[in-house]
Amino acid sequence: MDNRTTSWVNGTLVDSADAAVSALDHGLTTGDGVFETLKAVDGRAFAVTRHLDRLTRSARGLGLPDPDHDLVREACARVLAANPAPLGRLRVTYTGGNAPLSSERGSTGPTLIVGFNAIDRRPDETAVAVVPWRRNEHSAVAGLKTTSYAENVVALAAAHRVGASEALFANTAGRLCEGTGSNVFVVLGGRLLTPVLASGCLAGITRQLIIDWCGAEEADLPLDALQGAEEVFLTSTTRDVQAVTRVDDRRLPGVGPVTAKAIAVFAERSGDDLDP
Repeated sequence: MDNRTTSWVNGTLVDSADAAVSALDHGLTTGDGVFETLKAVDGRAFAVTRHLDRLTRSARGLGLPDPDHDLVREACARVLAANPAPLGRLRVTYTGGNAPLSSERGSTGPTLIVGFNAIDRRPDETAVAVVPWRRNEHSAVAGLKTTSYAENVVALAAAHRVGASEALFANTAGRLCEGTGSNVFVVLGGRLLTPVLASGCLAGITRQLIIDWCGAEEADLPLDALQGAEEVFLTSTTRDVQAVTRVDDRRLPGVGPVTAKAIAVFAERSGDDLDP
């Protein structure tokens, strides 16, 4: 099977295997960059406006110039047109551009990359593992979607070693926070709850839509809420709503009534409006 794709790099469409950025790019050398992942269905990206707004918030949080939304939209459209697929992941990466080999930024301007790969639909159910490392809710980059993802790579590998597809973090206060690439929801006493943004979690696009569409509430949750919850599910751009059947050694029913409703509502509402 030919898995070659086409990417956009600073205004040019190129074969992804041949795409290149400078060895001095600050996103490569220091992680000085932000990104967004968008779901694409039959060549059409979902929730583009929300993703671009968050890209700008993240860029401002790092002190990067505001990305040009029109340019990013053009890049996404051209990449999608060049990579036809029924379901895909569109990745927008925006970095500080070329700079000295230090934490200091250069003056050449930012780098914009848009890539794509086809994906399969996620299973409706999964297992998660709580990892021992903590999210720092007081970090300068807390709540920003930056390219500094090394701790997520380590945590996800640990989850995979115990048969889970996602790792969940507490924050430094021991409160429930988020996954490596997902937000977490719990059902307690029939109420649908998700950690507050002050926990250090990312303001997920799907997370907010579940709050808006399903009446979920934000709450300051202890980590052991995972042990007392009647249902647990994850949300993310490529998961949509995914039921959790196991948290570490604790078994859960999977798609319970609250989770089933969230899955149905999200599928209906997102199908009716590509840019909610």
